Amino acid sequence: MTKQRYALAAIALFFIEVIIATKLNGYHFIRAYFGDFLVVILVYCAVKVFWNVEPKRLAIGVFAFAVAVELAQLFRLADVLHLTGWARVVLGTSFSFHDLLMYAAGCVMVWWVDHLNQ
Repeated sequence: MTKQRYALAAIALFFIEVIIATKLNGYHFIRAYFGDFLVVILVYCAVKVFWNVEPKRLAIGVFAFAVAVELAQLFRLADVLHLTGWARVVLGTSFSFHDLLMYAAGCVMVWWVDHLNQ
């Protein structure tokens, strides 16, 4: 894929994530699981806009980053740092093992699609 396609995908995914976070609170599966699946794809696409990283390496890196964010939630880093507003929303406040599974699924999916397109 071209950098332009990665950029368009990242922008579209960003807007979808904003809609999920602000308008779809009543849809538990979408809010609790699908958003986590999409967010790692968003990060992957955003990185590909700026750097040409081998798909497997990038998928593993994005998953490691997502796990680090989830561990920050486990240790309540947002509370420790007294974060408010968007910083608190981005970091998150509740650890979930299910989130790790969705991050893994999203990383595998985006790696597979990117690998097939090379």
